[in-house]
Amino acid sequence: MTYLVGQSIVAVKAGAPNNGRGEDNRGMVKQFTTTSRETYPYVSAQASRRWLRDSLPPGEATSPVKRTGEGKKQQAYTSGRPDLYLDDDLFGYMIAVKADETGAKKGESKTFMRDTVLATGTLVAVVPNKPVMDFGTMSRDFEPGEHPVIHEHEMYTADLAGDLLLDLPRVGTFELGGKTAKSALPAATATALTEAGATAVTLRGVDCVRMPIEERRRRVAVLLRTMATVKGGAKQSAHYGDRTPGLIILAPLKGGTNPFTRVVRNRRNTTYFDSDVLAEEINAWGINENDPEGQLDGPVRIGWAPGFLGDQRERVTNDLEALIKENKLIIGHPRTILSTLATEIQDGDHDTWFDDPAV
Repeated sequence: MTYLVGQSIVAVKAGAPNNGRGEDNRGMVKQFTTTSRETYPYVSAQASRRWLRDSLPPGEATSPVKRTGEGKKQQAYTSGRPDLYLDDDLFGYMIAVKADETGAKKGESKTFMRDTVLATGTLVAVVPNKPVMDFGTMSRDFEPGEHPVIHEHEMYTADLAGDLLLDLPRVGTFELGGKTAKSALPAATATALTEAGATAVTLRGVDCVRMPIEERRRRVAVLLRTMATVKGGAKQSAHYGDRTPGLIILAPLKGGTNPFTRVVRNRRNTTYFDSDVLAEEINAWGINENDPEGQLDGPVRIGWAPGFLGDQRERVTNDLEALIKENKLIIGHPRTILSTLATEIQDGDHDTWFDDPAV
């Protein structure tokens, strides 16, 4: 089994991409303060996942959301049809409603749940950075002498880093329930899928129904290409900015550990790409004479936008020249890296990544 693991770094310049609760009529960005009294702005995983969902290609249908109940008993949930919708497949869901609303039979479980296939960490500032308050007024068409309406909101400039993990064997593979997992689908839906060409498999000890490999490849390719063109965020009228990754690290790794979370770090209050850390992690997890059963299932791919982090890209390329020549590392533009990997996957070059020994 293979996972795509790594990290994405987004550069925010004078932006307010994710708002928290306002105070005293002031718009506040999401942030936290550590015990050392350092402030880190952040973008929640819920927000960054919303950016991805909203950035999917126009022809890619997304799962409709249904809202029920009132007050504290309100619920909002998607259709829970990962066979029909890519976002239900990759982002997961939970539905706890009357059985007849899901197509379940009488006596069948009324709760259907799918754990996320795409795990995303919170995008947190690499370097502590206290947001500033932007002051504005509204006085257009006011009479002379009238007081303007004052409005304030926070903004900041920071590089935000968040971890990524894509569980490839679970793409298009839907659990039917068991001792360790809830069912993702009603039995009738699973039966219809099997009759339409899906196959019955056992994944990690759980009975599942699996879609054809062509659709599974396509969904991963769509996701990767969307990562290269993602857009979104709050306050775009005043603080529009690029939300594509300035830098992204992706590597196929067996077992699902993510060893690349410490490559981009704070060094002397600047965002720093530590080539020594990356080299040691590649050597530790890759196939070598000391570990013939290494966990890396292909080269580490780094998408690095030109101009991001100044001349560090040139330094890192020089530092890691040996790994590049050995095809253990690929460095290019984020769009090129993601699009090339998407094409390779859709062409079937990496079908073994979708397999699991337990199947």
